[in-house]
Order: sequence, then structure tokens, then C-alpha cells
Amino acid sequence: MQGFLKTLIAAFLLTSNLFNVSAQEDFTKYVDPRIGNVSQLLVPTFPTFSLPNQMLRMFPIKPDYIADQVTAWPLQVENHREPGIMKMKVSVGEITSESWKRKMAIDHDLEVVRPWYYSTYLVEDEITVGFTPAKKCAIYKIDFPQSTNKNILIAGTENFKAQNAGENGFTIEEKYTYKTRGLSPIVCSMSAYCYGEITDLNGRILKNIQIIPSENRLSISIGALNEKSVLIKYAISYISFDQAKRNFTMEMANQNFEQTVTKGKLAWEKVINQIEVTGGTEAQKRSFYTSLYRTYERMIDINEYGQYYSGYDGKVHKSDRPFFVDDWIWDTYLAKHPLNTILNPIMESDILNSYTQMYEQSGWMPTFPEVLGNQMCMNSYHSTSLFIDAYRKGIAGFDMKKAYEGCKKNLTEATLLPWRQGNAKVELDDFYHTNGFLPALRPSEKETEPMVDCWEKRQSVAVTLGMSFDAWSLAQLAKETGNQPDYKKFSEVANNYKKLWHPQMQLFMPKDEKAEWIMINPKLDGCPGFRDYYDENNGWTYAWQVQQDINGLISLLGGKKKAEERLDQLFREPLEMSKQMYLNEAPDATGQVGQYIMGNEPSLHIPYLYNYFGAPWKTQKRIRFLLDVWFKDNIFGIPGDEDGGGMSAFVVFSSLGFYPVTPGLPVYTIGSPVFEKSSIKLPNKNTFTIIAKGTSATNKYIQKAFFNGIEINTAFFTHKKLLEGGTLELIMADKPNKEWGLEN
Repeated sequence: MQGFLKTLIAAFLLTSNLFNVSAQEDFTKYVDPRIGNVSQLLVPTFPTFSLPNQMLRMFPIKPDYIADQVTAWPLQVENHREPGIMKMKVSVGEITSESWKRKMAIDHDLEVVRPWYYSTYLVEDEITVGFTPAKKCAIYKIDFPQSTNKNILIAGTENFKAQNAGENGFTIEEKYTYKTRGLSPIVCSMSAYCYGEITDLNGRILKNIQIIPSENRLSISIGALNEKSVLIKYAISYISFDQAKRNFTMEMANQNFEQTVTKGKLAWEKVINQIEVTGGTEAQKRSFYTSLYRTYERMIDINEYGQYYSGYDGKVHKSDRPFFVDDWIWDTYLAKHPLNTILNPIMESDILNSYTQMYEQSGWMPTFPEVLGNQMCMNSYHSTSLFIDAYRKGIAGFDMKKAYEGCKKNLTEATLLPWRQGNAKVELDDFYHTNGFLPALRPSEKETEPMVDCWEKRQSVAVTLGMSFDAWSLAQLAKETGNQPDYKKFSEVANNYKKLWHPQMQLFMPKDEKAEWIMINPKLDGCPGFRDYYDENNGWTYAWQVQQDINGLISLLGGKKKAEERLDQLFREPLEMSKQMYLNEAPDATGQVGQYIMGNEPSLHIPYLYNYFGAPWKTQKRIRFLLDVWFKDNIFGIPGDEDGGGMSAFVVFSSLGFYPVTPGLPVYTIGSPVFEKSSIKLPNKNTFTIIAKGTSATNKYIQKAFFNGIEINTAFFTHKKLLEGGTLELIMADKPNKEWGLEN
């Protein structure tokens, strides 16, 4: 027991006072990776341990926070939210067949969970498992009971092969595969290579140790006479065993567990402390800084010291620049990438360079780029918006001509069908290009196009709206690069959204191939997930998917006042069915406020539309309500699938008090800051500060605003102004000033 207490004290020191080496407040103390670890319905967040945007990742394999047994700990998580590969267990005594199957019981209250450090105590086995990551490497620290046989068991799939590598070393290759859905599935596969060593805490070789490879398994048995604490130091490569050993030499050869923890803590300090806040509650700081941490989960750099393996052509490429993968653009183009352009424009440049290289290597601009290639998920081709948004914010460093070529090819030569990105056009696509909308099927009709996924359906309205946004993005890119013919052509395509506007319903509704309305119930029809017509959200959410032409949307709604009233109705419109029935059909559409869905990314910009409709005070009211209700600092604290930074970026922006409604327009609109003072240290050495005098739970309404001391009456400011630094000062009170912010 005394040794166990010493372990807990050491863990506490590693994550607290040991690192407070400067007078500045260290905001990493507010990061809690357990927030959101129990989901509303679908996928929870996982307490992911990694360095910011780096390749080596781990989280304990279990369903969610509530489970008190760990199935295993992976040596690597290859793709976001996947359970990982090369799965490790620990045990004592004799190894039996049950040892490989047995789950390990934990005590939640004895866990230490920090982004750079993990420790858990196995209450039945009296073993403590610790973990700390580097870039391509990591260390597990395992404290066994004294004077007992100690076992480390690593297992994989049928594509798992392990071997001895020296007296205390081992290698593992595990091949993993992704298969697309549909009649002609595309199979992507690649290998991960591991080189590892087992030592004592001082890096010395252990005596009386057996490393035994067998079919799909590797067992490591350490005799009872050895010290009770051992280290597994290892490296991962997607290139080769030789590269894994090189990664090991670069990062691990002369580094112990505590040094790795220290370096990891410093890496997280660098990104978390880039934003300093004053005021707000402890809970608000925990939600804010944990959200900021989540935005650094992806994308990840898989360049291994001058070369990287690309799943886009199956080759190894030499490069001195990062190669970033693992992104779900449908979720991240809205806020996550725009946040990058503020906090780390150099990284965003490298990301876009990676996208361009993926296009050159595969022939298509990716939409869900993962380690082993583009995963065909969701709908539309929002990668175009990443390029126009970055270009207009002055971010360069990638081949714009090649990027434009790839974006245009996606929009003109690829199929628009959901979950089919990277396939050539089919007859339905020709219909879209001729008529300006994707035709829907009536409820009684059977699908005629074999390429349509049997689960994802056509999503006819969602695709039409999404492609209108993408066409606008491409048109703007053409405009910026002097391509006037394409600017004119795709500007016309961008207006296609109007073809599905039903003026009486005040919603975007489906049409059949004869251009006749299909009069569905837009609250529920098209299930599951409304996918016959929309996607994951119903027609009330998709009524606002025109970020690129808000004036056009205002016109369709009959002017600003009617638009404001319609937006009020969104937040007040009843389900008109049981919540059980609704969520059974639409499990992605969680976090409801009326028909508004906080738990899914297409809703993120909607509360800010009041700023465009002439009622900024309602944006202030709604944003603070949504943050307060749906984003708590506990295990239930995220209203939907967080999607690796997609939703968390909304919390970061909204807590600071502004938001990028239209990716591609370098303009932000003002909400209601949670904190009295927030300072963003910009990479150009300037500091952008937001002061919200008197802000509190009740004092959420802006009375006056000043930008660098000059009074403003607009709820908008430019990215250029932000980069110049300076101060946005807001005077807050508990009653709205309905006259403020009316100038556009």
C-alpha cells in the first residue's frame, strides 16, 4: 500500500506543481479529457493521449467512461475514434488462454487523465499502468506487485506478426483494412510497424525475461526476481521496421518516462496557453480549455523525419514538410479549420499542401482523408472551402493551381452521391448538372441507381444545398485567381439552392425527376436520419444551409423581420411526436431546442444568423443559453458526436465571443463572450484581446462596443483586423440593447 501511495503522489507531482515554472497561469490545468465521455446517444469522446496534431495516439479500449473494465490499451490508434491496433493487456502469474480474454477492472477515482499522461490502477490485479506519448513513439510504465511473475500480452488481427529483436526487444507488423460500402467496394489497407524495448526504470536490460511471438500474439513474461516496475518504450512507423527503429532512436533512445511526460506537458502548454482568459466560472474554463484541447486531436502529422507513407498512392515520399491526415471535412470545415487560420496558419498551410499532394497522388481531392486513403463519408466536397478561406486570409505555401484543378474536378467529374466520393459520374449526376438539383424518390418508389448506398440514400436536398456552397467556394476561388469564366459559371451553379425552396413551407423541400414537389413531413420523413432527403438532420435544420448567400436567404424568407421571426420559430417549434420516436429515427439530431439541433455540425452557425437579420441581441441570448445548457464540464458535457474538434471549435469561438459564419469570407460576427477578458497570442506576435466588461450569466447583452477605442455599431469585424491585434471591448448588461449592432 505504501508503494501505491508513492505512485499516486508521483503522478500528482507530474501533473501539477512540478511544471509550474513560470509566473503566468498555466491553463492546461483546466483540460479534462473525460468531458463528454458518455454520449447522448451515439459516440462519446474518448480521453485521447497524444501530443498536439501528432501521429502517436492512445486511449483505453472500453465502451465509455461508465465501464469499469478496460479491454486493452492499444500501442497505436490509427484513425480517429477507432479502438486501435496492437492491443496490450497485463497480468500476473501463469499465462492461460483466459489471460488473453480477460478484461481488467479499474477504479475511476484512481485514474489520472491528462492529455500527455495517463495512469490507472487495476484493483483486482494490483497493477498500475501509466502511459505518455511522444510524436511517433510512446512509453508504457507498468508497476506490478512485488515478487511475482509479470506478463505483458499484445494481440492483433490475423494480419499481426511479431518477432524478437535483440535481448529485450521486439517488432510487430499489423496490417489494417478499410472497405468502402456499395456494390463495388474499394479496399484500402496498409501496415503499421512497431519496434519496442522492455527495460527497467533506468533503461537497463532486464534479466530472466521471455519474449515469445506466436500466431497473432506476443507474450512477454518477466520473472519474479526482476524489479516490479518496467517500461515498454516503442516506436510506430507506417514505412518500415527500419524507420520504426529510427523513430525510436530519434525520440526514445535516451529518454525516460518522466522526461517524456515533461516534454508532453510543455507541448500542450504551448498550444493551450496561446489563449488566456480571465473571469468566468471554473466550469466554463474547463469546458473552454477542454474544447481547445479537442481541436488539436486532428489532423495528425505522419511525416517520419523526412519521409512519409501515403495511402493515396501506396508509396513512400521524401518531404521536409508535415504530411497531415485524419480529417472529416463535413464536420471540420465550419469552425475547426477557420480556428487553425487564427492560431496556427503555418499548420493550416501544411494541411492544405497535404490535401494538394493527396490529389496529385490519388486523382481526387479528398473529403475524409485518413491514414490509409480517402474514406468516402457524408456528402459534398467541402475541401474547396478550406482553400478559399485560407487564401483570403493570406495563407500560402501550397500549389494553388493544382488545388483549384482538384477542387474543380470533384465538382464537375465526380459523382455527387453520398458516400461515393472519388467515383465517376452516373446518370443522376448528369441530371443534377442539367437541372440544378438532385432528384428525390417518392416514399413508395424503389431506387433505380445501383451506386446509391442502401443506407445513406440520395440525400437529395442536402446534396443540392451542399453543392451550392461548394460551387460558391469554387467561384470565389476562381475570382481570386483571375479565372473569370469559371467565376461566372460556378456563381450561377451556387444559386441552385433556390430551386428547392418551397415558399409556402418556408423550407427546402425535395423534387422528383419531373421537378414536381414531394410533399413530405420535413420533421420526420426520409428516415432513418432523414437520409432520403436530408442528412442526419431534418428539413428545419437544412432551411438555414445557405451560409454563402445569407442575403439570398433573407429574400426567400421575405425580408429581415420575417427571417428573424422564422428563426425564432425554429427554436420554439415542437417535435410533434414523442422524443423517443424522434431520436429513434434521428440519433444524430441530439441537443434539441425546439427544432434546433445543437448536437450536429450543420447547426453551428444558425444562432449567429440573428446578427444578419437585424436582431443581434437574440444571437447573444441564444449563444449563451446553448453554451450553458449543452456544454457542461462533466462526462455528459457534449450534446452530440464531437467528431474530433468539429463541435469543440464552436465552443472555443463562441466562448471567446465571435464566430466565422461563412468559411471563405474572412469576416467574424460577434456573439456574447463568456469571459471578462480573453487574449489570443497570434503567431505574428500581435495579441487580439476581447474585453467583456461586467459579463456574467445574466449580463450577456452588449450595450456598446469599441474596437481599439473607437465605438462601433456593427456585429462584424474582419480577419485582417484580428491579425492586426488590438482590443474589442464590449460593455455588457442584463437587458438587451436592441439598437446595437444594426450596421452591417
